[in-house]
Amino acid sequence: MILFPAVDIQNGKAVRLRQGRAQESTVFAADPVEAALAWQKRGARWLHVVDLDGAFDGTPQSKHIVRRMCSALSIPVQLGGGIRDLTTAKAYLDAGVTRLIIGTLAVEQPELFAQLCAAFPGCIGVSLDAERGRLKSRGWVADTGLRVDDVLPSLLAAGAAFIIYTDIERDGMQSGVNVAALEHVATKACVPVIAAGGVATLADVQRLYPLTRTTHLEGVVSGRALYEGTLNLEEANAWIAAQA
Repeated sequence: MILFPAVDIQNGKAVRLRQGRAQESTVFAADPVEAALAWQKRGARWLHVVDLDGAFDGTPQSKHIVRRMCSALSIPVQLGGGIRDLTTAKAYLDAGVTRLIIGTLAVEQPELFAQLCAAFPGCIGVSLDAERGRLKSRGWVADTGLRVDDVLPSLLAAGAAFIIYTDIERDGMQSGVNVAALEHVATKACVPVIAAGGVATLADVQRLYPLTRTTHLEGVVSGRALYEGTLNLEEANAWIAAQA
């Protein structure tokens, strides 16, 4: 299991939101690159980065920060937020990002999503962001009217290399994970699945770990809990290593 520290970028700073609301943000670091380096130093194996401004505005806003970040790090980065065309995708991959997370485009423009997967095989994943089972898009402010099972088969057929499943109601709330919903997705998918939303303590990691042996669960994303200390990266990584 991989624990992905999250670095969410808003207005050039590293922040965390509550339930994806742009107006409910907490600044954790003035420089996202410094935040990224701090997680690497503490033992992170991957980094999960989101351009929140790009997610809300529909166009990338943090390319220069991401480029600096990738140059400074020796661990791989997965990135989402505002990636809605091939040009943007290529620019981020050229900047050093290892794999890209597509949300809105995957649901609203499935043909273009398939083109992205074909152009950059193995590098394109999809973010399925659900609230009470219904998928959201455009920075979680638009209701697609769809559920995971409505879109998952076609996304996998298009070439999605991995899935990130976010429980919006639990994101940034430190309220625990929705194991049942995650198990459903990780069982249905035939590619690695990453959990996001509600991973608040080591106990949450321990509850999810068995799914790595029975489903396609690959890891978990955590942000606020790591920054506020309710989940300790070193302790969690040590526990995971001890299970091998």
